[in-house]
Amino acid sequence: MWGVGSTSCLPAFAEDTPTETATDAKTSKAGLVDRVWTKADGDLPGVMKIFLSDGTLVQDSCWETHRLSAWELTSDSALKWNEDGMDINADIVSLTDAELVLSLKLGSDAVEEKYVTATVPYVCPDMPKG
Repeated sequence: MWGVGSTSCLPAFAEDTPTETATDAKTSKAGLVDRVWTKADGDLPGVMKIFLSDGTLVQDSCWETHRLSAWELTSDSALKWNEDGMDINADIVSLTDAELVLSLKLGSDAVEEKYVTATVPYVCPDMPKG
């Protein structure tokens, strides 16, 4: 049955003082979490990353199947996530309300990726079938 569970959710009030858990500390970078970041550079449209505050990274694009991975902050300016059993480490080069720049450490190379906050609404363009 939908909507029935063994626990209930209670609303949070402004005067409530939440306690920070270990998971919160690993994913509490202000401005990074719980927003949709779309890749600003590159040839293929619709590449996006969503760093959820529960430690889940959602990756998707207009041409690939979505991926769910675990992610965490490793410092105030670095994070990592796991793809296919491999940790991807990245430095946060810059982070504003409108832009995120990551420097991914891929083997001995560093690849910089620039993201912007997604515009709503967004629909993937028709991709040629080839």
